[in-house]
Amino acid sequence: MATPITNSPEKEKALNLVLKQIERSFGKGAIMRLGDATRMKVETIRSGAITLDLALGGGLPKGRIIEIYGPESSGKTTLAL
Repeated sequence: MATPITNSPEKEKALNLVLKQIERSFGKGAIMRLGDATRMKVETIRSGAITLDLALGGGLPKGRIIEIYGPESSGKTTLAL
């Protein structure tokens, strides 16, 4: 069985130091920790398929470019119609 990961204060301090160094070198927002960013509220357009809207977080984002990709015969064209 896998051992649980524990966050020691030393590791947390070292990680914060590295994050600050990266931001100093490459600018603010160059790196971030998962969960630190706030969620943006984006206006959406309903697709007409409830399950697709749920998977997309409410529908297709309004005013954004959307790319549909995947293997052959996976339903990309059908989804786009």
